[in-house]
Amino acid sequence: MHIIHEEIGLPKITFQEIGKNTARFTISPLPNGYGRTLGNTLRRVLLSSVPGAAITAVRIEGVSHEYSTIPGMKESVLDFCLNLKKVAVQKHGKGIEIASLSTKREGEIFAKDIHFSSDVEYLNPDFPIAFLGKKSDGIKAEIKLDKGVGYLPAAQQQREAEEGENWIYIDATFSPVTRVRYDVSATRVGENTNLDKLEVEVETNGSLSPEDAVKFSSNILQSYFSFFQREGDLVVESDFMTSSANIAIPKEEEYDDAPQESYTPIEVLNLSPRTLNALINGEIGSIEELVKCSPAKLENLRGFGKKAMDEVRDILATRGFSLTEEEE
Repeated sequence: MHIIHEEIGLPKITFQEIGKNTARFTISPLPNGYGRTLGNTLRRVLLSSVPGAAITAVRIEGVSHEYSTIPGMKESVLDFCLNLKKVAVQKHGKGIEIASLSTKREGEIFAKDIHFSSDVEYLNPDFPIAFLGKKSDGIKAEIKLDKGVGYLPAAQQQREAEEGENWIYIDATFSPVTRVRYDVSATRVGENTNLDKLEVEVETNGSLSPEDAVKFSSNILQSYFSFFQREGDLVVESDFMTSSANIAIPKEEEYDDAPQESYTPIEVLNLSPRTLNALINGEIGSIEELVKCSPAKLENLRGFGKKAMDEVRDILATRGFSLTEEEE
C-alpha cells in the first residue's frame, strides 16, 4: 500500500444501513486522489458486473408489435413493456423461464399476477403493470425471464431471434444494483490534511444485499487485477511504496518465454451470486482452480451447501468439466 499509511495507519471501512436495501460504506483515510479512483472503479463494477434476473421479452395474444394497443387496457403495449422492465425478481436456478399472464379481472394487474415457477421469488409483487377497464376482454401473454450480467439491448435479442416467434423484446438490465452514488471529501489525520474520505451509497432491488454486492464487486476486481501478478527475480524498489506493496516483475525475456497457466475467471460460469461469493471467498477465482477441487473441499467452504454443489456440478457438466474426486 501507499507509504503514507505508515504515518496515518491503515484505512478503516464502516457499514451503515440507511434504508430498505440501501447502505452507505465509508472508507478513510485514503491518500489524496484514491477516493475518486476507488469510488469510480467500484461504481462501474457494481452497475455492470453483478449478475441478476430480468424480463427480456413478452408475447401477447393478438399483438404483433410494441406499438399496438390492447382493447380495454389503459396502457399501450409499449407502456406495458416498460412496466415489465421494473418487475424485480430473484431467480435461483439457471436458464430461461417462460412465465404466463392470463387474466380478465377488471382493475389493476400486478407483478404477482405473473405466474412464475417456484424457482422465482417476487421482490415487488404489488408493483402495477397494467390496468384493465370494464370493456376489456382481458390479457393473455407469455413472459420470458432470463439470468445474466449487465445490459442486454432489445435490438441484439432481435438479431439473434428466429423468425416467426412474435416475441416483443425488451431492453434488459440484469444488475440487482439499482443505484450507486459516491462522494469524496477531505479528511485529516494529525498534521496530514490532504487526505480523502470515500462514501459509497449502494441500493439494490433486494435480491442481493448492498454488503454482498460490494463484496462480490471487489472480488471481481481482485480476479482481474491478479492477471498483473507475475513472479520473478526483479523487485521494484521504491521510496514511495511500503514493503508490503512491492511488486514482483519478471525480466522481459522470462515474461515472454515462461509458460503461462490458463486463467478463466469463474464469473463466466454465470453462477448465482451466493454460490459465486462462496467460491471467491474460498480463494477459488478461476474455472481451472474449481475443477481441481474435490466435493469435500467445496463442502468445507463457508456458505456452500448442497444446492450450490448441484449448481456447480450442472454448470461444469454443460462445459464438459467436472470436479476432481481425489482428496487433496
